[in-house]
This record gives sequence, C-alpha cells and structure tokens, in this order.
Amino acid sequence: MKYHLLLSLSLHCLLVFSQKPAYKIFDKSGDVSSYDNFLESAKKADLILFGEFHDNPIHHWLQLELVNELHQSGVSLILGAEMFESDNQLIIDEYLAGYYNSDKLTSESKTWINFETDYLPLLEFSKTNGIDFIATNVPRRYASMVYKYGLEILSDLSDEAKSLMAPLPIKIDTSWQSYKEINTMAMGHGGANLASSQFFKDATMAHFISNNLKKNYTFIHFHGAFHSQNYEGIYSYVKSKRPRLNILSIGCHEQEQLLELKEGYKKSDYIILTPVRMTKTH
Repeated sequence: MKYHLLLSLSLHCLLVFSQKPAYKIFDKSGDVSSYDNFLESAKKADLILFGEFHDNPIHHWLQLELVNELHQSGVSLILGAEMFESDNQLIIDEYLAGYYNSDKLTSESKTWINFETDYLPLLEFSKTNGIDFIATNVPRRYASMVYKYGLEILSDLSDEAKSLMAPLPIKIDTSWQSYKEINTMAMGHGGANLASSQFFKDATMAHFISNNLKKNYTFIHFHGAFHSQNYEGIYSYVKSKRPRLNILSIGCHEQEQLLELKEGYKKSDYIILTPVRMTKTH
C-alpha cells in the first residue's frame, strides 16, 4: 500500500514538473517573476504600456486576463491601442455606446486582419463594463506621407488634419537604440524617413495617451513591443510630458527555451517570454 502511494505521488510529481510552460515572466533584472508580482505592479501603475507581438496568442490572452483582473480588483481603467487610428474614435465611441454591431465597426473603420480574434475581445470588455477605449495611432495616410516626403510635409496640412496627430514639430532622438535598429533592419532602404514615420506614430500615440489620462485611473495601452522597448518611443514621449507618471513597461521576446532570458532582451520592467514555436493568430 505504501509502495503504491509513493509510486502514485512520484508519477504525479513527474507529470507536474514535465509540463511545458506556455510562457514565463521575467523582471528587468532577468529574474523569473510570478504572475502575482506582475499583477501587483500593474495595480500601482498610472500607465501600463503593454508591448506585444501582434500574432502571439499568449500575449493577447494575457492582455485580456490583466484587464479583467485589474477591473475585478477595483482598479478604474481606460484602454487604448495602436491598432485603432485617431480618426476612428467616433466610430469606436458609437460602437461602445451600442449603436451598432461589430460588423458595422469593422466595415466603417480600418481594423487589422486579426481584429476579431485579438482586439475585439478588449473592445467587448470595454463595452460591457463601461470603459473608455482610445484610438491612439496616427491615420496611416499621414504616416505614409512622412515616409515619402519627411516630417516637413505635415506643416502643409489643415488644422483639422493636425488635430489627429501629435503637436508639431515632432522631435526625434537619433541616439535611441530603436532608431538605430530601424535603420539597421532597413539596410539603408527608406532613409531617415523610415524612422521618422515610426516615431511620428509613437509621438501621436503618446499624445493621445497623455490627453486621456485621468486621476485615480490606470490607462492600459496595447501596441507592438518595438514602440516602447528600451524605455524609448511611446514611453519617452509620455515621460517628457508627464515626468512624475508611474509607467509600467511590459515587453516580450521569443526563444527556443524558457529557462532564462537572454541578456540582450532585458528591455522593459517585465518581459513575457514565449516559445519561438508558439502558434500564431495570423
């Protein structure tokens, strides 16, 4: 009897410890963090910058879980995202007010290919719980103009157009690591305008985040990890406007193994590490 009990316990422990983790959370020192510690840090933040890989299902699941748990714990929330452009704010507001269904929202706005699986759940949560959802990104036509002609072209636009973006002039810090990475990845294609169009988006997202912050609320913003890693991009633009703001930066990375985080990827307050073979949403 004792033998069978020990064998059963041994098999149970083997099964528990042999499970493959879908993700691990690391802090900025590279140490493994529990989800509970991660959640407690989120509860104290004025602004949470949640950097994702757009096609990673674990990131989207954790985003929804974080929003739900913060809401359940009594944190007043505002949500916002890169995936919605500022000229679609009226459409989002009307959808949240219940004037039409998600099919109309999709047809009337510029939703991404993975909208229904990855971002509609966040909008639905906002709709159900009366939470504001802010479209923060610059309309893509203006980002394309900057890529083609440079930031100077923006001064020719109407006041109405300028209301949909960060105030001019847009300042770009060429010492940023992300600036250097953009030019390296482009291998010379696109010139300085490629980085300009990228940081034009970051400055605009930071602008609409800053304009929609409220006292005793936590703003959670969702965007590609590149937009806030190394505490640059959105993070730096917001800090320049609100230096005392308590900002929590969440980044992500993919590796073959999850035992430890590679040294070069400690770029945020918390880093969500997932297997490189994780299935994609699109």
